[in-house]
Amino acid sequence: MAVQEIRAFNRFYTNLIGALDYGKHLYTPFTLTESRVLYELAHASRTDAADLRAELSLDAGYLSRLLTKFERDGLVGRAPSEQDARRQRITLTPQGREAAALLDERSREAVGSLLDRVEPARRPELARAMRTVRDILDRTPGAREDAAVRGEPLLRDSVPGDLGWIVQRHGAVYAAEYGWNTEFEGMVARIVADFAQRHDPRRERVWIAELDGRPVGSVMCVRDEEPGTARLRLLLVEPEARGHGLGARMVGTVVDFARRAGYEAVTLWTNDVLAGARVLYERAGFTLVSEKPHHSYGAELIGQDWRLPLREPAVRQEGTAP
Repeated sequence: MAVQEIRAFNRFYTNLIGALDYGKHLYTPFTLTESRVLYELAHASRTDAADLRAELSLDAGYLSRLLTKFERDGLVGRAPSEQDARRQRITLTPQGREAAALLDERSREAVGSLLDRVEPARRPELARAMRTVRDILDRTPGAREDAAVRGEPLLRDSVPGDLGWIVQRHGAVYAAEYGWNTEFEGMVARIVADFAQRHDPRRERVWIAELDGRPVGSVMCVRDEEPGTARLRLLLVEPEARGHGLGARMVGTVVDFARRAGYEAVTLWTNDVLAGARVLYERAGFTLVSEKPHHSYGAELIGQDWRLPLREPAVRQEGTAP
């Protein structure tokens, strides 16, 4: 019964908004996907092609062809990223911004037309019903605004049961988003087990992000093999909790803790496909120090080492030994 109801709702709403009318969107020359890309370029703070692909869950080849078409039509410009020459920075041209503005205007008009069909007294009921549908079905960044309305996530110390949650959610989320196998989950389990068996509470710590009484993220600070250095590990934000600064907040929490604990630097290891995490690290001041390809978790990857000094190097006075 539920399947038929959902399919019936899909047909009803698709016809209502006219999203598939002659393959174009809002009576513009663009398809729905093209409109989504233009909107994201006009409103997102980051314009890296890899981040754009991850944000919209688009096939890399399809996005490349779409951007080539936009570039040919004078809507976007492409150039090597300032942070990584192998990546592409995408910017809207003045003509592209005009197109995005037209789409935004048409979208507002379309929503206004829909609301005109609803009695003013019932519009709050409609908004609540839409939020309910998203809360139940949507496990993607589309639920961001609702998470913000419900309140900011809190960061707390881990309690018994949290370490097992970290292992389980890392395995499930990375399998769903990147196709990684159980080898990755096993690695996370070893990291967690090492922490549980032998850690210094004064200099090592785990934080759990919690929203509406349930865990939605994790991060860890542990001692690195290099003396005086902390290592950031196991940063995770659940899909429904992304979009309102939780990842940046957790990275900042680790850096602040490491500084107070007397560490001289913070390091981390990640993989280049984790584009969203890379943006967080760059914004926190980390710099990429080395890269190395490897085959792990059933995939060909490029491992990256990042580093953030916590103390300025001592300035040598003139006449002293180097």
